Amino acid sequence: MEEKVQNETNETNKIKPVSDTLLVLNINTNAVEMVKGIDEEGNLQRIPPDEKKDNDQLIRVDKHGDLFSNFFSNFYRQLKNASHFNFFKISEYDAVNTAKDLQQYVDQASPEEKEKLKEYEVLPKNTNPLKNQNTMENNTDNQEYRFQPEQIDWKTMEKFGLNKEKLEKMNALDPLLRGFKTNTLIPITINLGTAISKMDVRLSLQTADNGEVAVNLHGIRKEPNYNLKFLGHEFTDEDKKNLKESGNMGRVVDLVNPKTDEIIPSVISRDRLTNELVAYRAEYMKIPDEIKGIRLDDHQKQTLLEGKPLYLEGMTSKKGELFDATVQFNADKRYVEFIFNNQNQQQGQQQNPSSQQNQNIDGEAPKVFRGKELDDAQYDKFKAGQTIYVDGLVDGKGKAYQGYITFNKETSKTDFSFTNPNKLKEKSQPSEDHKTQKAVNSDGKTNEATKNLKEPLESKQQQPANKQQEAQQKKPDRSKGRKM
Repeated sequence: MEEKVQNETNETNKIKPVSDTLLVLNINTNAVEMVKGIDEEGNLQRIPPDEKKDNDQLIRVDKHGDLFSNFFSNFYRQLKNASHFNFFKISEYDAVNTAKDLQQYVDQASPEEKEKLKEYEVLPKNTNPLKNQNTMENNTDNQEYRFQPEQIDWKTMEKFGLNKEKLEKMNALDPLLRGFKTNTLIPITINLGTAISKMDVRLSLQTADNGEVAVNLHGIRKEPNYNLKFLGHEFTDEDKKNLKESGNMGRVVDLVNPKTDEIIPSVISRDRLTNELVAYRAEYMKIPDEIKGIRLDDHQKQTLLEGKPLYLEGMTSKKGELFDATVQFNADKRYVEFIFNNQNQQQGQQQNPSSQQNQNIDGEAPKVFRGKELDDAQYDKFKAGQTIYVDGLVDGKGKAYQGYITFNKETSKTDFSFTNPNKLKEKSQPSEDHKTQKAVNSDGKTNEATKNLKEPLESKQQQPANKQQEAQQKKPDRSKGRKM
């Protein structure tokens, strides 16, 4: 008989191992309860701690750290009005007593003492509501570094004509180390021995299966192939339309991890610089509590969490001016962005990926200068009135040039100079080396020494560059441009 009882006990222990459960504090009512689960409509199911319930009615969570973190992230994402609750992890056998003790503490605690409870609150992985007070401009500023400079394969970088100093100068190293793609296109050179290829790409770092950090090149493509499945997802006509026009698909869909076959609810966006499709896990999405003075309610937050666009009226710029705009979560940028002029954007966006549509308008300084979108580090200095270096600018004939820009807060205008001004003048002038290129290529003027050349002038060019151009220059003058 004793052996039978012992066997039953052992079987019971196998079926019901000690697990953790969740307590919940309703922020609005200050009621502490035990969690039973989530119903089909996303409502939280709770059990009062004063009722004697079997532990089988409580939600049970594996005690393992990673498994609990993954479970709670999915749990939190499915929950309606999640911001109304604070959750605490506790052993299932201590749930009733702990819930009662916590209720007594909450009933007597001052606001300052209640604030201390946040130290014990369970938060979903990468969806920390305590850190969602950030604005849309700086919500990537506090991202931790995923990589260190010494982890980068600099020998591979050198094959692309890049090194640490160049990346730092282009403000490209910081986003790489944080785990993001570079904010701008980076010119690289690939030497294949018999041929040399030059192209503009966005760079990113990724940890390979062997643990080493690999460099990814994100090249420019004409447009995504929407006819092919993307990680198991087949695009509808509406999906294609949204991706072409706004760059964001506008909904959460189930994607399949090709390595693990895991089903991952995700949002999809189009990289506006390269036209690459980018997916981002829905459970990692961060939605700010406030956007330009507009406090988001739960319905508005849920709209953004579902990947949908949200139109907001009465936002306030830093100049104190009211404006309206659509906001939406962008999978490529990993934060909520402004979307202006959402109609008829397809052609314009293909021609100019950094158009005003995705400017981060704040009423002080433009985020885009002559079609070049400033990265976060550049923009912080620029809007503060500092002079910054920008490259990758393109003149009227498609030739690249570079220079320095400074935002004049008094006139709300951007001053440009080809040379770095130590002290801003009222109007900076291009250096003599670059003045000819800009005047001929962009302004339609004529340079006497190059007026018969068919090709656009290169940077610093003022004379024919080769014998072919010398022959062109000797031909009779048919130019109708204005003389310099």
